[in-house]
Amino acid sequence: MTTARGFFVRSEPLRLTQFSKKATNFEILRNLEICVLGEGVMTDQPTAAVIGLGSMGWGAAVSLLRAGIATHGVDLRAEVLEKFRAEGGSSFDRASDAVADVDVVFIFVVNGQQAEDVLFGSGGAVASARKGTVFVICVTMEPSRAIDLAERLEAAGMLALDAPVSGGSAKAQAGEMTIMASGRAEAFDKAGSCLDAIASKVYRLGDAAGKGSQVKMINQLLAGVHIAAAAEALTLGAKIGLDLGMLHEVIQECAGNSWMFGNRGAHIVAGDYTPHSAVDIFVKDLGIVTGEAADHPVPLSQTALALFKEASAAGMGREDDAAVAKLLATKGGIKLPGMT
Repeated sequence: MTTARGFFVRSEPLRLTQFSKKATNFEILRNLEICVLGEGVMTDQPTAAVIGLGSMGWGAAVSLLRAGIATHGVDLRAEVLEKFRAEGGSSFDRASDAVADVDVVFIFVVNGQQAEDVLFGSGGAVASARKGTVFVICVTMEPSRAIDLAERLEAAGMLALDAPVSGGSAKAQAGEMTIMASGRAEAFDKAGSCLDAIASKVYRLGDAAGKGSQVKMINQLLAGVHIAAAAEALTLGAKIGLDLGMLHEVIQECAGNSWMFGNRGAHIVAGDYTPHSAVDIFVKDLGIVTGEAADHPVPLSQTALALFKEASAAGMGREDDAAVAKLLATKGGIKLPGMT
């Protein structure tokens, strides 16, 4: 109906959600679903915080902003915080200051110990968060630690999702990550629009923490082994005189291809080891695999872990994980693109 002020008022309240992640500003404004009452706007959009603005956390944070969700970003690097302010976010260097008035908190730090510190350490988030805040822990860590953190969060009156992510920095930037999550239905419901903003797929793996981290552990087993295999294949190809660009193109159309061969192989062919995911990440992640496997045999994981550890010890720990190819090339007496 039309009011005396000329506003069109719908009989049901609508939500400021669900427009394309790649929409233009005009499309966003055109597609916003709002209920106008007089001069006010009603919306049930949550507010969010992202702790850790590395490659994946940054992608999550800007995707939340793009979805119209007010977002606080937390990082220790002043230049990153300044960049996030320029994107329209609110920047903080302490987790406790960022979470006091938000509904959903994403944790995107490097490992389980860092997650524990930003949650429960000095200046940690839990002490200042409101009861019922959803903490979405997107950290690759031991499943046993994920369970422990979730239990401590719930004991403090919070909701928790064990929700590691995959997809790489490009998909994170596009809001198209894959989330492997487990936790209570109430937590999923409350965080739903935020999860939709950062991911193209959200797998609900159960109602208790741990399953998300277990599935991510298996993913990292495969990812690490496939990176090592891609490095071995391409360096052997170089050794026998094959053109790396040709080899990389052909194998991607053959049964031996993998996502990692296509993605990381391109880094090796280009000689570009700018870190999207570093060697040291797989030292950690394959260490989780071999540690959690206990007495189950994981020979491929152990071999790949040894390769990543050796590359790290050779000074490549902060380079792209594809840099293991440089280690194999050096041992084979060859030079790859980008090697001096």
